[in-house]
Amino acid sequence: MASSDRKVVLAALVGNLAVAITKFFAAYTTGSSAMLSEGVHSLVDTSNEVLMLYGMRRAARPADDAHPFGHGREIYFWAFIVALLVFALGAGVSIYEGIKHLQRPEPMERPLVNYLVLGASLVFEGFSWAIAWREFKRAKGSLGWFQAFRLSKDPTTFTVLFEDTAAMAGLLIALAGVALAQFTSDPRFDGAASILIGIVLAATALVLARETKALLLGEVAGRDVREDIMRIARADPDINCANGVITQQLGPQTVIAALSADFHDHLDTPRIEACVRRIESLVQQAHPDVVALFVKPQTAETWRQRVRGASLRAADGRRPVA
Repeated sequence: MASSDRKVVLAALVGNLAVAITKFFAAYTTGSSAMLSEGVHSLVDTSNEVLMLYGMRRAARPADDAHPFGHGREIYFWAFIVALLVFALGAGVSIYEGIKHLQRPEPMERPLVNYLVLGASLVFEGFSWAIAWREFKRAKGSLGWFQAFRLSKDPTTFTVLFEDTAAMAGLLIALAGVALAQFTSDPRFDGAASILIGIVLAATALVLARETKALLLGEVAGRDVREDIMRIARADPDINCANGVITQQLGPQTVIAALSADFHDHLDTPRIEACVRRIESLVQQAHPDVVALFVKPQTAETWRQRVRGASLRAADGRRPVA
């Protein structure tokens, strides 16, 4: 998984860098505002891929005394920074350039250069997008596209996919803006295209920020992980009742879990320890991402009281103060 994620990010890095250089050349040659916005967009995307690679390297560091469960959340932090950069730099600069071009429109020079650059950019971006799409499609399995995005615990691939999708949309908008500016002799179409590109980037950034923020603050593991832990616990002959499980996703490949289980009353300590080891081993075989499983001996009634108490405390926190 880490190897395929790195391949997706590297492909996006190479593609965005090539596109950024060609776009800036075209903007300098033709004076196109939309092309300048697209150049800034590609430069931001290039910087984002560098940050994602840095985050992946940081997240891969082994556990230590200060981080006993590893550094998996590093990738969530850097993915959130990427979303902020897309919004602040990509969207902000594009909208600013578009407004400035609407206020002081300047005729476009050498529009053919823009068409050639936009065509080449579509090829570069399309190559990167196809790689990200293939990896995301492989990872999603039988899930729907939107459901897979919402449930994904690895922001690497879907961040690149969203960036590349926004880039493809931006290129088409820039192409339309350049064509309208040329055929109507009204350069304001070029500025309007720049503003639309900024809006697309802002929407993309907000969606990415929302999803990566949820991962950064902490989400439960996937339903399949929770269900398998409960299934394994219930199937063990020394478990009287598996009450419930609490999970926390600490990184794309890092999960911790706490299982509440009621053991048979006649069991002594060695048999309880052996039972816990069996459950841990089977959970590890089914889900290697579960790096720690804590088993708490607890009656079903005690578990229900704890869950009910937690629900009441959460409700009190949401209740407005009189």
